[in-house]
Amino acid sequence: MSIPGWAAGLALFMMLSSQATPAREATAEQAPRPRLTLVIDDLGQNPARDRRVLQLPGPVALAILPDTRHAADLAEQAHRTGKTVMLHMPMAPAQGRFAWHPALPPDELARRLDAALAAVPHASGLNNHMGSAMTDQPQAMAWLMDELQRRHLFFLDSRTSARTVAAASAQRAALASLSRDIFLDDDPSPEAVAERWRAAIALARQQGSVVLIGHPHASTLAVLERELPRLAALGIEWVDIEQMIAARSNRAMAAHGRGGIYR
Repeated sequence: MSIPGWAAGLALFMMLSSQATPAREATAEQAPRPRLTLVIDDLGQNPARDRRVLQLPGPVALAILPDTRHAADLAEQAHRTGKTVMLHMPMAPAQGRFAWHPALPPDELARRLDAALAAVPHASGLNNHMGSAMTDQPQAMAWLMDELQRRHLFFLDSRTSARTVAAASAQRAALASLSRDIFLDDDPSPEAVAERWRAAIALARQQGSVVLIGHPHASTLAVLERELPRLAALGIEWVDIEQMIAARSNRAMAAHGRGGIYR
């Protein structure tokens, strides 16, 4: 007995639908989750706070000040535990024997960079500590990015100045680099840090990734200790800074440039 045409068509439709559904599900599963990268600045000053940062459960990057008492010890501990070590390079208006200032000649900038890197062993890259009076200096930033390229180090622009040319200089040098999206704790009150954390999650979902910088305040660490273990349940992937550099491919986010080019 022959099958009516409409029945044959229905059977074919059902068969194709059953095959297409897993394909759609597989495509959805393969879509990248929003990514988050976390850097904690100003480390090396207080061993108790530094230990709390080391004990955070995932790929936090530790940005260590070179002129702190515990800088080298912390860098060694972080390296042994598989955390990313960064040099938190002082720049004007920061003071001290490592700090970069606009009036310094290139050979002194180079000497201070060498000394700072020696003080923070295992550094994979650096970001600026302060620097609002330095990251707007095109010649110095161009020299720095060429030097980091030579040393195979990455750069993170902390964006402490609206006039920064650091990220743009890194992009022109084809240096592995990123820019900070959100500071967690400009206001270190627990409520403000929690609000900035929620803003970071929202931004990660909006633009596909977010780069956070925090500091070892008690309030910041308490929020991170509570919220970081929940990231997977929120559909957010916590990645190390070098993975984020690869994911962003040195392209600027919309807040920092147009068409991927830094302003």
